[in-house]
Amino acid sequence: MRRKDKEIKDKEVIESIIKRATVCRIALSENNVPYIVPLSFGYKDNCLYFHSAPEGRKIDIIKQNNNVCFELDIDCELVKKPEDPCSWNMKYYSVIGFGKAFFLGELEEKRKALNIIVGHYSDDSYEYPVNEVNKVAIIKVEIESMTGKRSGY
Repeated sequence: MRRKDKEIKDKEVIESIIKRATVCRIALSENNVPYIVPLSFGYKDNCLYFHSAPEGRKIDIIKQNNNVCFELDIDCELVKKPEDPCSWNMKYYSVIGFGKAFFLGELEEKRKALNIIVGHYSDDSYEYPVNEVNKVAIIKVEIESMTGKRSGY
């Protein structure tokens, strides 16, 4: 990171940003062409979890290249300085990381992942019927590295 004064190294702080984020963007690459998609997610034990339709561009790309980059941000706010838009700035906390994506196939693995995803947004617990679980793809990203950044705070 170029601006070391903005870097967040404390894993607890990084995880608190992840826990507060509502959207995770994952970046993929197909034939050296980038593709990024915002997703609902869950986080546990240094892994991200996503649910998806079992087919589509994201699925096709991951099958060919499971290297991913991800980004989450919270508390974004534009900071304006009167009469000088060249001095405007943005306040935020963010996390950027890299990992490998894998598809979960076993019913119980998928149910646990769905609980992690739903648990990110709700304290309620749910049952997932077998036919519904079988309709979705579950993507697990094993995080290899991540860094946090703060600006304006």
